[in-house]
Amino acid sequence: MKVFTKESLISDLMTIGRSGWVQSCRKPGNDGAVGNTLEQLLGIDENNLPLPNAAEWELKGQRRKTRSLVTLFHMDPSPQAMGLVNNLLIAKYGWPLNGRPNELSFRQTISTISPSDRGFQVVINEEEQKVEISFDASVISKKHQAWLQSVEQRAGLGQLNPQPYWGFYDLQHKAGTKLKNTFFVLADSKVQGGVEYFQYNGILMLQTFSFEKFLDAIREGLIKVDFDARNGFGRSGHNHGTKFRVTTNLLPTFYATVSQIWDQPLHPKERLKTIDIATVRKLGNKADEIIGEEPTIVQ
Repeated sequence: MKVFTKESLISDLMTIGRSGWVQSCRKPGNDGAVGNTLEQLLGIDENNLPLPNAAEWELKGQRRKTRSLVTLFHMDPSPQAMGLVNNLLIAKYGWPLNGRPNELSFRQTISTISPSDRGFQVVINEEEQKVEISFDASVISKKHQAWLQSVEQRAGLGQLNPQPYWGFYDLQHKAGTKLKNTFFVLADSKVQGGVEYFQYNGILMLQTFSFEKFLDAIREGLIKVDFDARNGFGRSGHNHGTKFRVTTNLLPTFYATVSQIWDQPLHPKERLKTIDIATVRKLGNKADEIIGEEPTIVQ
């Protein structure tokens, strides 16, 4: 296995970028395809960056022109020994998967901003230092009334019991370990003949992750918690893992040092422009318009 230094990794990334369009190793639209294809081109195992201090570095990739969120890390809620995604959220609050009426799924992307149309929301328990998942039956959309009746029969209409959560300490350990320093690689993309191609043309080196900035982003509703699991019926169930996700241009704001190594998109207007959380807070309701813009970098 080739072992990279930071300098040799940057050199290889730029060589890949200058080689032009490369074929994706995944189907078009796959969220992880940019990173997966990059790891394949570098000849490294998935999520195994062979730097001398690999435990301190992460490699992430993202399309430039996308509204997909960047996955920061996977972490199912506590108490993890109880398997709450399968044994509580799917079993008591799941709904039929499209096209497979006998198979229950639990798919939600939620934040602290407001409850989803099924009544789920992220809440911060500052006193107990927890990020919790809350359920409020009173705000569920009328289109989900049949599902709500099934929930009442399975679990009742009160708060989740037990209430899934992530302790601040556990989140800090996970995020601080996984994201301490990150190479963030951007690529333009195109689809031809049903095949997606990438042109890698942006490299940011992000150093010294700040858990406080991360936690502030959860408080402001800028980080989404994403559940995607099913129990299986006539096939094995699958939990894709609970994800913490954020928009591309907010990722660099979690770091003390952002070094722009290379940023040469096909269209100059697509350079990565980051926006700090303090600015987002001032923007209020207009924040979604700004952070949803096509990403570019501001030093």
